[in-house]
Amino acid sequence: MSETGQNTPEYTVSEIAGAVKRTLEGAFGRVRVRGEITEFRPYASGHQYFALKDESAKIRAVLWKSAVPRAGLKAENGIEVIATGRLTSYSERSEYQLIVEKLEYAGAGALLARIETLRLRLQAEGLFERRRALPLLPRVVGVITSAQGAVLQDIKTTIARRFPRPILLWPVPVQGEGAAERIAAAINGFNSLPPHLPRPEVLIVARGGGSLEDLMAFNEECVVRAAAASHIPLISAVGHETDTTLIDFAAARRAPTPTAAAEMAVPARADLLADLTQRAARLQGGLARHLAQAGAGLERAAARLPDLPVLLNTARQRLDDRAERLGLSLPHYLAARRARLERQAPRHPAEIIAGLKGRLDLAGHRLVIAPFDLLRAGHRRLDAASHRLIPPRAQITGHRAALALLEQKERASLAARRREGALRLEALAARLNAVSYERVLARGFALVTRPGGGTVTQAAAVAPGAALTLRFSDGKVGVRAEGRLRPAQLDLGL
Repeated sequence: MSETGQNTPEYTVSEIAGAVKRTLEGAFGRVRVRGEITEFRPYASGHQYFALKDESAKIRAVLWKSAVPRAGLKAENGIEVIATGRLTSYSERSEYQLIVEKLEYAGAGALLARIETLRLRLQAEGLFERRRALPLLPRVVGVITSAQGAVLQDIKTTIARRFPRPILLWPVPVQGEGAAERIAAAINGFNSLPPHLPRPEVLIVARGGGSLEDLMAFNEECVVRAAAASHIPLISAVGHETDTTLIDFAAARRAPTPTAAAEMAVPARADLLADLTQRAARLQGGLARHLAQAGAGLERAAARLPDLPVLLNTARQRLDDRAERLGLSLPHYLAARRARLERQAPRHPAEIIAGLKGRLDLAGHRLVIAPFDLLRAGHRRLDAASHRLIPPRAQITGHRAALALLEQKERASLAARRREGALRLEALAARLNAVSYERVLARGFALVTRPGGGTVTQAAAVAPGAALTLRFSDGKVGVRAEGRLRPAQLDLGL
C-alpha cells in the first residue's frame, strides 16, 4: 500500500501516451476511413497534413513525403475520399491521427463533383478556347498511349489503311499513380522536340474504355493544361463514345474511339484522289471555257480590225502620189504666178471704184432685202401660229403693230447705214483719185505700154521698130520706135 493509502497505480504522461498508442495500434491496425479533406497544409519538407471530417466528427491525418507518389490521387480541400492507413497517436499533443498510405475517391458522385469544379475553374481561365485546326495531311503523327494493348494497334492499322504516315510513339501509363504527370510530360515533350528531329504535326492522346476511376488521369489539371498549351493540334480519344474527360474540352478535336481519332488525323487516299480528279476536271473545263471565250473574242476583234497590208500599201501609194505632186506643184505655181504677172496690166482707178461700187450696191441690196425677208417669214409664222392657237384678235393686232414698228426701225437703220457707206465710198474714191496716175498724165506725162499690155519703164527695153502705145490723159496713140536717142539729141529736143 502506498503512502497515500490508495491502490491506484501511478503513471507518467509518457507511459499513458505510450499505452494509448499501443492500444490504438493494436485494436485497429490498418483501417479505411471515409471523410472530406479539410485543413490541408503541405509543408516544405514534402509531408502533407490535413483532417478528415464527416457530419459529427473529425480526425487528423498525415501523408508522409515517401507515401505521396503512391497515394493514388492528389489531396485537396473539399473532396471526399477513402483514406487507407494506420491509426496511431501523437503524444506531444495527446491527439490520435491517421497515417495515410493511400487515397481513393469516395464514390462516383465525389469524383464527378471534383471534375465539374475543376472544369468550371479551367473554363473561366479560357483554357477551352485555344483550339487549333488540324492539318490536311500531316507528315508525322504523334501518339501518346500505352505501348501495350489494342489502342496502338488500331491506330497503326487505320493510318496504314487510309494514308500511310510515319508514327512517333511516346509510351505512357494511362492509369494509376503518376499517369497524369507522365501524359502531361509526353505532350510537352512532343512540343519541345528540337528542329533536327521529326516533329509530329498532329498528336493523338488515346486509351481504351474503363471506369471513371480508370480515366481519372485524363481529368487531372496538369494534363488539361498541357493539352491546352500544345502548339501541335491534339486529338483526344479517351474511353468509349459515352465517356467524357476534361482533356476532351482542351483538345483540338474529340474522337469517340482511337480508330476515329486516326481517321481524323489522316485523310483517305481514295477520297483525296477522287477529290483531286474532280478538281482537275473542273479546272480543265474552266480552262477550256476560258480559252474558247478568249479565242472567240480574239476572232471578233480580228474581224473588226482593217487589213493592215492593204492599209500600208494604200498609205505608200498616197505618199508616192503626194511626193510627185509636191515636186511638180512648186514649178507650176511659179509659172502660173509669172504668167499672171505678165498678163496683169495696171487697172484704171475708175474700174476699181466701179467694182467697189458694185460690191457695195450688192451688199446694200442684201442688207435691205434680208430683213424684209425675215419680217415676211415672221409674219407667216405668226399667222400660222395664230391659226393653231387661235389667240385673241387684239393680241394678233398688237403683234402685227410691233412687227410694223420693228420693220420701220429696220428700214431707218438700213438707210442710215447705206448713207454712211456712200459717204465712205466717196472719201475712198477721192483719195484714190489723188494718187491716181491719171493726174500725172494730165500734167503732160504719158504711159508707155506694149500692144500686149506690158508697161515699158526703161529705154533699154525698147527695140528699134517696136510698136508701142502712148497713153495720154485724153486717149491713146500708137507709135513705132525708131531707135535710142543720144543725150545731145535729147537736150536739143530732136
